[in-house]
Amino acid sequence: MSLAEPTTPKPALRRGDLPDGLLFEGADWDFDTIQRVFDACEDVAVNELGLDVYPNQVEVITAEQMLDAYSSIGMPLFYKHWSFGKHFAAQEASYRKGMRGLAYEIVINSNPCISYIMEENTATMQTLVIAHAAFGHNHFFKNNYLFKQWTDADGILDYLEFAKGFISDCEERYGHGPVEMMLDAAHALMSQAVHRYPRKVRPDLRTEEKRERERRLHEERMYNDLWRTVPTKDKGTPDDAELLRRHALLQLPQENILYFLEKTAPKLAPWQREALRIVRLIAQYFYPQGQTKVMNEGCATYVHYKIMNRLHETGRISDGAMLEFLRSHTNVVYQPQFDEPHYGGINPYALGFAMMQDIERICETPTDEDREWFPDIAGRGDHMAVLRDVWANYRDESFILQFLSPHLMRKLKMFHVVDDEDEPDLEVRAIHDERGYRKLRRSLAMQYDVAHTDPDIQIVDVDLAGDRRLILQHTMLNRVGLEESDTRRTLQHLADLWGYDVLLREVDPETEMVVKEHTASARRRLV
Repeated sequence: MSLAEPTTPKPALRRGDLPDGLLFEGADWDFDTIQRVFDACEDVAVNELGLDVYPNQVEVITAEQMLDAYSSIGMPLFYKHWSFGKHFAAQEASYRKGMRGLAYEIVINSNPCISYIMEENTATMQTLVIAHAAFGHNHFFKNNYLFKQWTDADGILDYLEFAKGFISDCEERYGHGPVEMMLDAAHALMSQAVHRYPRKVRPDLRTEEKRERERRLHEERMYNDLWRTVPTKDKGTPDDAELLRRHALLQLPQENILYFLEKTAPKLAPWQREALRIVRLIAQYFYPQGQTKVMNEGCATYVHYKIMNRLHETGRISDGAMLEFLRSHTNVVYQPQFDEPHYGGINPYALGFAMMQDIERICETPTDEDREWFPDIAGRGDHMAVLRDVWANYRDESFILQFLSPHLMRKLKMFHVVDDEDEPDLEVRAIHDERGYRKLRRSLAMQYDVAHTDPDIQIVDVDLAGDRRLILQHTMLNRVGLEESDTRRTLQHLADLWGYDVLLREVDPETEMVVKEHTASARRRLV
């Protein structure tokens, strides 16, 4: 993504022309204004809130560049793919027709942390987004344990540059068609391309880039040895020892499907294996973000709220700027009611911000109920220390399960309602009593638990002695199966990558019975 300064210079008052203490006056800004705003936000964030952040890099971009970032999943450097252009065209058309707005900013989990701010923003909005992204999100990225385990902020920008160059080089060598077909298949399996449990070695993307050639030679030797012979007849059902040996050799069962294909698929060329590796490492990079949406946005919203209020209290932004901020902030944290036309579930900004404020209330002015439910933090006094600990050590599911209070459940008018398709009426399972609060909290936390929201699909076996069919198993939760059309198309991509037939069984874990089977055969060579 190319970055540009505003195409039209924005006249702004110089520092000496401003009323005493104000960072800016009016909507216009220039880069001196941005620097003053950044320094003021940094002072509050670091010295008063005690935030620990990566070095910041703030870039100003146009609306078109923001749309470009949308289309390539918000990354500043990314390889080319036809789907990104399709998304760009659709989003640009909606934006030009006034059917949608654009985000005020995009922030990248990298070191330095890069924040992209829109040139159309007013001076007040630039202050808001710098506080939100450059300090709120930045602190969360640097300190949360999931991001520490699963991402390499130091190496991501260099790795993305390597990935972009590698894919571009493959297009020149092998043609756009084969590369696009390969990426189509890899993107279809991206949600099943993550390790969900910590590995022994922390991600190091710079090392991955440097070892690309060495790794390629090693993997060629490994898979050539595994697939060097083709059985000429059926050897019968393998015994337990043979099955265990095969599973150990292939590291089965395996939940990371792209990892298995990268290491084991018999027909892929070395460049295709590296392309799979690129896609799955990027999928792994985004894995923590899906588990921390409420906490991440709640942290950033709470931080920008505290910074903006502090700037107003100390006379560095005017009453007019504060009113503009409050209007935008209120829109961000608005929670539509269930019967409103634009209701789309629980707003993560609203829930996250409300829980952060509630933790501050419990620490500073607890009730007897708070002391009973939260004895470790009620009345503690130092709410920022508690919040920094929460931001570092929890994800959405555990955060809600631990810190959603009865007070907030009443304030947000939460109930646990069961909608059973076999029953004519809705059933209220949890009301506002002690048992109901605990049940409601567990039920809400479960909605953010990846074990309940993501399908459990694993590669369980490969028929080495026969037709080399790849066998997968989906362990159903509450007998909920996979969507038929998506499963069929995704399984076809998997079969094309594998090069042989693929079988997916949906299994009820309670009865261990196979509820449904899906099959696909390789139709095209991805070369």
